Amino acid sequence: MPLRSNLQALAASFASSVLDAIRGASLEELLGEAGGGRRGPGRPRKSSVAPATPRARKAGRLARRSPEQIAKALDRVIALVKTKKDGLRAEQIRAALKMQSKEMPRVLQEGLAKKKLKSKGRKRATVYSAT
Repeated sequence: MPLRSNLQALAASFASSVLDAIRGASLEELLGEAGGGRRGPGRPRKSSVAPATPRARKAGRLARRSPEQIAKALDRVIALVKTKKDGLRAEQIRAALKMQSKEMPRVLQEGLAKKKLKSKGRKRATVYSAT
């Protein structure tokens, strides 16, 4: 028997066996198998355990910060920058205040917008100082 006709015969017998099993099952069995609480393919379920603190997260986005939290961080940055006559780079500010690098851009942007900070330089060479 050629391979193709052999494979077709096997597929037909398999399909008829599956149909016979479905026809012989009760409705409860069919619904129980389909909706057994298991997730199908796709994104995995999120863990119900949240990190204890926002800093416990390592990867991904930061938790949303309130304007008060940003203002508080800005006040800390301004207090630090005032102690340095020549100013500090964002990298130095982050290290001194033990902040995450993802926290810095928003805080520095707010400081510049409110004219509490001034900047000089470009990219990583940007130095921030208090006004």
